[in-house]
Amino acid sequence: MGIAQEFREFAVKGNVIDLAVGVIIGGAFGKIVDSVVSDLILPLVGLVFGKLDFSNLFIVLGNVPAGTAMTLDALKKAGVPVFAYGNFITVAVNFIILAFIIFMMIKQINRLKRETPAAPAAPAAPPEDIALLREIRDSLKNRQP
Repeated sequence: MGIAQEFREFAVKGNVIDLAVGVIIGGAFGKIVDSVVSDLILPLVGLVFGKLDFSNLFIVLGNVPAGTAMTLDALKKAGVPVFAYGNFITVAVNFIILAFIIFMMIKQINRLKRETPAAPAAPAAPPEDIALLREIRDSLKNRQP
């Protein structure tokens, strides 16, 4: 069997295709959560804490050339090392929200699984000795006048 044949068999297995679909949907879902965090939640958090803009929270770690604006983008373009903890806060909030959303989805799926009625279980067959005794009883009933 050639490498191409082996690769084709591997690539068309159900698990690989399911994983690919999950990665694609996860990437798109990540963009949605990123937008929810950066466009909806962080502005509200910034409003509560005095209109902070988390993306511009940083500490300058080097010398700033004269004439360079004190914004994160300008400092990075000038090659000044910065400790951009605001970006970390944004990513951490993204993660917490994403984890919470996934938790709620899994919780809902598990609840729906529990609510689906299970097929009634077939009654357990009686033990062999009980079945044999019933057979003998029925046979004796049929023989008596």
